[in-house]
Amino acid sequence: MSEIIYTGAAPKAEISSVFSSTLEELFHQDSSVVYIDADLMGSMKTKELWKKYPDNVINTGIQEANMIGVAAGLYLTGMKPYVHSFSPFASRRVFDQVFLSIGYAGKSIRIIGSDAGIMATYNGGTHMCFEDIAMMCTIPGVCVIDVSDAAMFRSLLIQTKDRPGVTYFRTARRGLPDVYSDDTEFRIGEGKLISDGSDVTIIASGIMVGTAIEAAGILKEKGVSAEVIDPITIKPLDRELIISSAKKTGAVVTAENHSIHGGLGAEVASLLSGEYPVPVMMVGIEDRFGQVGNEKYLREQYGLTADNIAEKALAAINKKR
Repeated sequence: MSEIIYTGAAPKAEISSVFSSTLEELFHQDSSVVYIDADLMGSMKTKELWKKYPDNVINTGIQEANMIGVAAGLYLTGMKPYVHSFSPFASRRVFDQVFLSIGYAGKSIRIIGSDAGIMATYNGGTHMCFEDIAMMCTIPGVCVIDVSDAAMFRSLLIQTKDRPGVTYFRTARRGLPDVYSDDTEFRIGEGKLISDGSDVTIIASGIMVGTAIEAAGILKEKGVSAEVIDPITIKPLDRELIISSAKKTGAVVTAENHSIHGGLGAEVASLLSGEYPVPVMMVGIEDRFGQVGNEKYLREQYGLTADNIAEKALAAINKKR
């Protein structure tokens, strides 16, 4: 069951609050669930859990690589680790430890990288991670999830509790509008068809899903029928859904809060080039570093807007003609 409820309004609950409440739910479900943080509990509203569940919550301090090592050790004792830090510190800073100590070693972990991409806003370029999907997708057997809203986040946090290997969530902490109703069912490797269309397919992930819905509205006013898809997991992709949509529309646009090098767009283009070649246009970060600013300013700076998606969609349609 799936109901699209996107209006662009503020969410019923912020991602950070949903994260905290879901962890508590998991602690009650399974005493082997453990949460490890690199001194950012305040940002994800998990400080109270630290006091309430001292046997299930660990703060390693600002030692992200050590945090992954601790998670690996806890896994060997039968625990099921969830770890969190800001996305650059949960991906590029700890990549060697994640790749070798978890992935290569056959262990299991769930990593939450918050404030992904431009959502780092005033923390600026040092905290603005545009490359985490590209890095994580190279780990064999990894699952990469670009969180679209709170309902999706909660569902997949619970669903991946016993998933083997590395699972990576990239997410905002706040300001992520609701897209799906609370009773929506999500599955790894199964995308969501948000709206039917016949002229162009827009495949968007994370914060760009709502923007893609807005872009489809702009295109509709121009007489263009846009199909909108949320892949849910970037790895593994829903190959069947994406290929069938490309066959129907003949043109594809991807939209992501990530570099166009190695992200959702690259994964989709790689799939379609081998299975059903069609024009693919990408909306994302184009070979640039991060910077300081609010979300609106950064969206305009990097072209992460509904207008830009609509423009790329028209360009893709012209290419197929």
